[in-house]
Amino acid sequence: MIAVIQRVSESSVKIDGVITGQIGNGLMVLLGIEEVDGTEDITWLSKKTVNLRIFPDENGVMNKSLLETDGDILLISQFTLHASTKKGNRPSYIKAAKPEIAIPLYEHFINALESDLGKSIQTGEFGADMKVSLVNDGPVTIIIDSRNRV
Repeated sequence: MIAVIQRVSESSVKIDGVITGQIGNGLMVLLGIEEVDGTEDITWLSKKTVNLRIFPDENGVMNKSLLETDGDILLISQFTLHASTKKGNRPSYIKAAKPEIAIPLYEHFINALESDLGKSIQTGEFGADMKVSLVNDGPVTIIIDSRNRV
């Protein structure tokens, strides 16, 4: 699993012109799922996400986690994170999981985040054409690949 995690002061997602998910302070997470991903990846990445110390403390140092700041999460599925651009100019998405594998893993990840965060999160819609807006706070952007956890 690859996650692009952005600290935001606000973020939203629209589908067909309708806002379907919206948060204030927190994290906007783009998630790419591979065929080889499983529950270990989900458990590790969820805990890593909610515990990342990328929010400022009273001295302005990035020292607090989402749990400590009571922030929210907007999760967006994004298969293009697994694009291969090695050959030619048209990306290949062969590593991205097919929907029959990716959707259950995506839903499991939602449940893991909600459990680890202790509250509901906002999401886009798997496979939909989404318009995502955000104000990146910092800017702070972290890329995490569950394959690199060891």
